[in-house]
Amino acid sequence: MNTPIEINAQGNRIVYVKTVEVSELPWEVREQAGDLDQLYAVHDSDGQQLALVADRKLAFVLAREHDLSPVAVH
Repeated sequence: MNTPIEINAQGNRIVYVKTVEVSELPWEVREQAGDLDQLYAVHDSDGQQLALVADRKLAFVLAREHDLSPVAVH
């Protein structure tokens, strides 16, 4: 869950934060998630996952630290 990626900051600056069920993730990620039932994914406008974090607030902070505008997906 700690794999750096390059974020393309050109163009659309909106990213989407959504809840992800740990049970639906690959086993490597499930192992790292410990006893959490849900994680929060940050996706760009093309649907590419940029980050996967343990808490919603952290997802928003992470996006803002990269000068992106997070929006919650319901």
